Amino acid sequence: MTLPMVVPAPDLPARVRIHEVGARDGLQNEKSTVPTEVKAEFVRRLADAGLTTIEATSFVHPKWVPQLADAEQLFPMVRDLAADLPVLVPNQRGLDRALALGARRVAVFASATESFAKANLNRTVEESLAVFEPVVRHARDEGAHVRGYVSMCFGDPWEGAVPVAQVVRVCRALMDMGCQELSLGDTIGVATPGHVGALLAALNAEGVPTDVIGVHFHDTYGQALANTLAALRHGVTTVDASAGGLGGCPYAKSATGNLATEDLVWMLRGLGIDTGVDLGRLVATSAWMAEHLGRPSPSRTVRALSHEDTGAPEEQ
Repeated sequence: MTLPMVVPAPDLPARVRIHEVGARDGLQNEKSTVPTEVKAEFVRRLADAGLTTIEATSFVHPKWVPQLADAEQLFPMVRDLAADLPVLVPNQRGLDRALALGARRVAVFASATESFAKANLNRTVEESLAVFEPVVRHARDEGAHVRGYVSMCFGDPWEGAVPVAQVVRVCRALMDMGCQELSLGDTIGVATPGHVGALLAALNAEGVPTDVIGVHFHDTYGQALANTLAALRHGVTTVDASAGGLGGCPYAKSATGNLATEDLVWMLRGLGIDTGVDLGRLVATSAWMAEHLGRPSPSRTVRALSHEDTGAPEEQ
C-alpha cells in the first residue's frame, strides 16, 4: 500500500535526522537484562533500516544501570557499522572507558532541576555541571563530538512546573563548556506545543541556535508528536526517538515510553519530510525486539503495520 498520502506542509524542514535511542534509553529501563548479542543485533538491524545515529550504550557504573553493564563487550561488536554511535558518559571514568574503545561521539546528562539532579546524579545542578566541564573539555581535546542532554526541561515530578529561564541557564552552561549539541528532554512527558515554542524562542534569545538543538519527548500524555511538530515548525531538525517506543526513565517513576521511531517516521513521511529510514525494516526490527522482551510494542505504527492484512507501506 502507499499510505500515508504525502501532503507537505509549509515552513517545515526538508529532512530530519532521527537520533535513535532505543538501544540505550530504551533498554536501560527494562526489568530484565537483554543479552549482549541481542543488543548488538538490535543495533545492526536499526542501522540496516537506515538510521544514521544510533545511541549504542552507556558507560555508567553497573550499580546504577545494570542493564547496560556490558558496554565494554557491546561497543566493539557494533563500532564498525556505517552509523554514528554515540554513548553516554557520566564522568571522566566513563569517558576514558568509551574513548579507549574508539567511541567518537559521547553525551553527558544534566538536569534542569535540583530534585532530579539529586535523584539521578546525587549532586546539585551546579555540582553536576562542574563535574561535566572537564569531561567535555577532555572529549573535545580528543576530537570527540559532545552532546548535552538536559532532563526535566518541561516539568519535574517533585517540583512541578520548571521555569523556562532555569532550563535556558543549564543549556547555556553546557554550550559554554563545549557541548556541540543539546537534547531537550521532556522526561515525564508533560510538555505541550506552546511550551515547546516558548523554550526554543528563549534559547535563541540567549544565543543558542536552533541548529544545535534536538528534542526528546515522552508520550505520557499523548503529546509527543504534537510537540515534535511544534519543534519542527521552529526549525529543529534533530528528533530523538526510540524504536518500538521502548524506554522511560528509571529515576522518574511517572515517565512512560519515549516517542516511538515508527510513529515519528509515519508522520514525517506524510509531511513529505525525508528521514532515510525504511519503515518496513524498522517495524520488523521493533517487532523482533518485542518478541525478545516478551510483550507487544507500544508503538501504534508497529501494531498497525504488523497485522498481516495491513502490510508495510511501499518504500519510496
